[in-house]
Amino acid sequence: MRVWDSLAPFLMLPSWVPGVAAGIASLHLIQKLLFPYFWADLRYLLKVVMYGLKVEIYRLRGKIVTVLDKFVKLAEEQPHKPFLIYEGKVHTYRDVDRRSNRVAQVFLHHGALKKGDTVALLMGNEPDFIHVWFGLAKLGCVVAFLNFNVRSRSLLHCLSSCEPKILIVGADLLGTLEEILPNLQKDISVWIMTKDSTFPSVHTLLDKMEAVSEDPLPVNRRSANNLKSSVLYIFTSGTTGLPKAAVISHMQVLKGAAGLWAFGATAEDIIYITLPLYHSAASLLGIGGCIELGATCVLRKKFSASQFWNDCKKYNVTVIQYIGELCRYLCSQPVKDGEKNHKVRLAVGNGVRNDVWREFLDRFGAIKICEFYGATEGNICFMNHTGKIGSVGRTNYFYKLFFPFDLIKYDFQKDEPIRNKHGWCEKVNKGEAGLLISKVNAKNPFFGYAGNKRHTEKKLLSEVFKKGDLYFNTGDLMVQDHENFLYFWDRIGDTFRWKGENVATTEVSDVIVMLDFIQEANVYGVSVPDHEGKAGMASLILKQNKSLDLEQMYKQVMTYLPSYARPLFLRVQETMEMTGTFKQQKFRLVDEGFNPSTVTDPLYFLDNSKQAYILLTKEVHERILSGQMKL
Repeated sequence: MRVWDSLAPFLMLPSWVPGVAAGIASLHLIQKLLFPYFWADLRYLLKVVMYGLKVEIYRLRGKIVTVLDKFVKLAEEQPHKPFLIYEGKVHTYRDVDRRSNRVAQVFLHHGALKKGDTVALLMGNEPDFIHVWFGLAKLGCVVAFLNFNVRSRSLLHCLSSCEPKILIVGADLLGTLEEILPNLQKDISVWIMTKDSTFPSVHTLLDKMEAVSEDPLPVNRRSANNLKSSVLYIFTSGTTGLPKAAVISHMQVLKGAAGLWAFGATAEDIIYITLPLYHSAASLLGIGGCIELGATCVLRKKFSASQFWNDCKKYNVTVIQYIGELCRYLCSQPVKDGEKNHKVRLAVGNGVRNDVWREFLDRFGAIKICEFYGATEGNICFMNHTGKIGSVGRTNYFYKLFFPFDLIKYDFQKDEPIRNKHGWCEKVNKGEAGLLISKVNAKNPFFGYAGNKRHTEKKLLSEVFKKGDLYFNTGDLMVQDHENFLYFWDRIGDTFRWKGENVATTEVSDVIVMLDFIQEANVYGVSVPDHEGKAGMASLILKQNKSLDLEQMYKQVMTYLPSYARPLFLRVQETMEMTGTFKQQKFRLVDEGFNPSTVTDPLYFLDNSKQAYILLTKEVHERILSGQMKL
């Protein structure tokens, strides 16, 4: 009886309560069935909005806070916390702050640099890359990150496009400097990260850093008046031609630095960076992300698949950065005991294939893969905050209000967007591949490229859906499914991606046709089973009465092209097929690939073990497909 007495208050609840409870349960069930990602989307969107509001409030108060300002503040608040760990040596926040002060002091007294001047930085991954970068930023300089794989003519082009007052070169890249020094503009002052120099008229930096104080410079030297002002140049091949200097503003650095935080990283995390610092993923998302969090970064000179997990265990790494190739390299390593015995919980990056994604999780444990999409110079970003395999991110009605974009129909033969009889572009249906374009406005500006107004204009589409509108052309084809997940499909234009880098086909062609026996070169990317991206292939037309000199070809590509841009395959043709608009025809060549069983033209393969181009036989082809020959 007492049991019934205790239940009596519940049995006497108002009649509407069970109805409300049933309604809530029904709503919850409907939400789960029809809007399964509602709460995940809401949490992510609130994070984005909160961060944007914080930046806007600072701006309205007339207080511009940059990533460098945040670093200096952290150096005061947590001076003894490790900021960088490199080859076992710990560099605290205070250490990095003070050494970067020394760099700033040297150039304050010796460099004659003014606020807003550009300084080019050619260095590999090492702490002094960051010391020099921060030191120059404390002087108010714009720093241009040069890709250390780029050589000779292309490197000189990069320097002329960003017009630096000073070029700073790492001690391990003096060979690259020696190649360009005779042709370098005389008004560029060259400094090297050594204590002495054998080069005439080249200054040394390390000895001068030891002689100056580590006192900070006045804050007004680095202070930003506008978040849209330039702070970096990061080179990208874009869709055509030689590398272009993408203009990076303070706002873009802040957005990039918020990426790790948006994915759930915290100040207690230890981030492992093996990607090159000249790349925005490592510098903005990685180093900038550490500063945004107040976290610690383990920096490695160069990625090593065999040492990757050893480092993660040694340094208690919790967050790793990747590109698709990196994950595949790790999965290709021999299986070892205890591969899940680590503390890594987040992997942030882009370009991983579905099968590699699944294999990576099965083999290395419950790591949350945080795939994202974003071009260095672009004004749009997607983040896969739900972990859906294969997707680069999600969109919804509210996200498009803040970051308006569309996927439009594209003509692959004419290599341009399709316009209807009224002259407007047309949107694709869900499930169809379309060109990703992002609206350019005051909140989502496009800053373009340094030194070339024409390249900036070529990246913009006007009169897209109505008179007066303006969109950034990403050059990427995407697919949006019926659940509003987005998937990368392909690149357009004369570009393909290999080894995590964009390869501009015109740049490669220009290098090849410099040879006196080549009449014409048509460069394109071909798919190789079990490899990310596309490997470079060149179709060649020889000059009359000339023969193919494979030894000279090998020397040419090794001298003038970075490793990822060198064509792995050559095809010698009698005539070059052209499109109706007199462009080189690539589609059929791409489809035919490099199979000697189906291609009747002579084929050759870049065999790095023999340091030569060799005849591509059926046996060699089989060894490439089986993975016996390393690409």
